[in-house]
Amino acid sequence: MAVSAEQMSGLRSVAANKRAVIGSRPRSSEPVPLDQIDQLLGAIYDGPTESPPWQTAMMKLRDMLRAAHVTLMLRPPSSDSTGIMINTGPTTAQGVESYETHFFAADPFVRLAEGDVFSAEELIGPQWMQSQYFHEFLEPIGVRHLIGADIYTKDGIECRLRITRGPDAAPFSAEDKSLVRLLLPHLKRAIQLHARLDFLECERALFAGTVNRMLLGMVSFDQNGNIVETNQEARRILAERDGIWLSGNNLCIESSQESRDLQRMLRTALAGTGDAEGPGVVEAMAVTRPSGRAKLGILVRAIPLGRWSESKLRPAVAVFLRDPEANAAQPSQELVRRLFGLTRMEASLALLLTEGYTLDEAAEKMSVRRNTARTHLRSIFCKTGVTRQTMLVRLLLNSVLSLG
Repeated sequence: MAVSAEQMSGLRSVAANKRAVIGSRPRSSEPVPLDQIDQLLGAIYDGPTESPPWQTAMMKLRDMLRAAHVTLMLRPPSSDSTGIMINTGPTTAQGVESYETHFFAADPFVRLAEGDVFSAEELIGPQWMQSQYFHEFLEPIGVRHLIGADIYTKDGIECRLRITRGPDAAPFSAEDKSLVRLLLPHLKRAIQLHARLDFLECERALFAGTVNRMLLGMVSFDQNGNIVETNQEARRILAERDGIWLSGNNLCIESSQESRDLQRMLRTALAGTGDAEGPGVVEAMAVTRPSGRAKLGILVRAIPLGRWSESKLRPAVAVFLRDPEANAAQPSQELVRRLFGLTRMEASLALLLTEGYTLDEAAEKMSVRRNTARTHLRSIFCKTGVTRQTMLVRLLLNSVLSLG
């Protein structure tokens, strides 16, 4: 089909306009080498074990994008909390504090659609540079260009990733945003792993504190027989070197026969850790103390491998130590009062009886007459539902008071 001179002139005009538009676009960023992406992904998955988490990954991303700042808000600030932020780039404590306490409420760059990366111009338009947030917070810290993405999990976690450049830098390109978009699913998985690890650490700390509160020493060994961990009470007992002590990775016992018994129990327990289905091997013994104090109690328990366990450095055997003469911290009177509905005098008497004092001795320590103490004791019996002093002591010792 023949093209008229007028149509040809129009086509030339369109082509010229296209060349002008293409020429006005910022040059695309150089492709990121695969080895750098591999290192960045590795740093993202290593992030949950760092302190602060993801510091290395955020620094690598900052260098890769030639950014001024990369900030990961693990818990965004709110009216109830200052939040948790991992910052890379030049920041000041005053700048962080001003955002956490004031500017977070004026931040328009929040609740972004998950899975995509946005610039401020895309979300708000060119008028965002006239906003209070830009003039009073971003501009003073040298920020001109800003892109961000938000991450949400089914467990209610909300994280924000923000990346900035200064006024002398080029805007973020489409390739820059594509790189961040590529990283988001990996960062989300790493954040979910971090949340799981944090939950397990909180649980571990709670149980470890409870074991310490009960004055139960614990020494754990891996499958190679090396000590993994000792808790506070175990360190106290071993530091006394009264019949048992620690030498390198070995528990040493004064008595030769008792030492042989312990080593046999450890070997048996370690041999039983491979059975993931059966119960852990449990054995016990007593250790004589040269000082003449009551014997220490020792219990050795195998910790069977989990179904998918592969590490030989995990705890495989736990050795529990109990000093019968150790004085546990006494629960507060307030705790006893709340648990059993006692008065202050009744709670004081109940605690003294639990410590082994007779009623007469308790009355003397409380500076009251014996009949007064008996009256308090009858009231305690009524409120706790017991009828004898031994039953009361057993009730208190077996209650949650020892965990307080």
